[in-house]
Amino acid sequence: MKCVKMSLRLILIFLVLVLFHHNAVLEAIEIGELRKLAAKNNVSCILVFGDSSVDPGNNNHLSTLNKANYLPYGLDLSNSQPTGRFSNGKLATDFIAEALGYVNMTRGFLDPQINNMDMLHGISFASAGSGYDDLTANLSNAMSLAKQREYLRHYEIQLRQMVGAEKASEVMKNALYILSMGTNDFLQNYFVEVVRSKQYSVEQYQNFLIHSMFTHVKDLIHGVGARRLAVVGVPPLGCEPLIRTIRDDETKCDDDLNKVAFSFNLKLKRELQTLKRLFGIKASFIDIYSIIQEAVQNPHKFDGVI
Repeated sequence: MKCVKMSLRLILIFLVLVLFHHNAVLEAIEIGELRKLAAKNNVSCILVFGDSSVDPGNNNHLSTLNKANYLPYGLDLSNSQPTGRFSNGKLATDFIAEALGYVNMTRGFLDPQINNMDMLHGISFASAGSGYDDLTANLSNAMSLAKQREYLRHYEIQLRQMVGAEKASEVMKNALYILSMGTNDFLQNYFVEVVRSKQYSVEQYQNFLIHSMFTHVKDLIHGVGARRLAVVGVPPLGCEPLIRTIRDDETKCDDDLNKVAFSFNLKLKRELQTLKRLFGIKASFIDIYSIIQEAVQNPHKFDGVI
């Protein structure tokens, strides 16, 4: 739990530094100050795309086996009930929305209980099993990135009906767009299925995924006027529980897979710089790889965090 809190704090600090260009001492940034900065910079809401790392329950409403609507998922929530989040508690995007002063928990766009407040302040289109490669989502009947973009258009239409075209345009332009995916593309697609591995080398497939990310962001910029973006990198793939279970060795990580993740993250960071240069957007890369590695290699540094 300490690791999760530390990771969240690092993410929030990084968002402040990059998205708001704030010059305060980073260690001194508190939630109240973050909310003031969000208000000052007219940050309207968070709109989330991705996989199980940020899916608040959209998959509950899909014909897929990738669901988290049973215990122990949700065990640490206030009512100890599963919501569809692949977590025992809240997701990082829930904490971010709460820290920015919006809602306590982000709603999935497919949630039938979604209300006007949710629509205005925080929606996730993410689907567990998805990735930058639409084939990845198709393998498990998850929502592809293309489908998530389609639902964003539906969201914009509903927003216009609710608050009018001018206000809806303002909300979309001032939103913080979060992308968190990529793990499934490698662990449930490229290194498991034969289609992509026959088409591409590892580096070529990385470039294929990077191009998909670029296209998605460009569509957000041109389609809805997106100006703020946070992209979460992939974690150390070789240390994922799935890999350790398959390899029947829970004590060691797969160094080769970790190298794939590390090099992919470098490509993501470079592409974000290109997007910033071409379109003048504010973009932040969330280096979850380094955060997790630091927690694993130096766990005592996280003692007593927050």
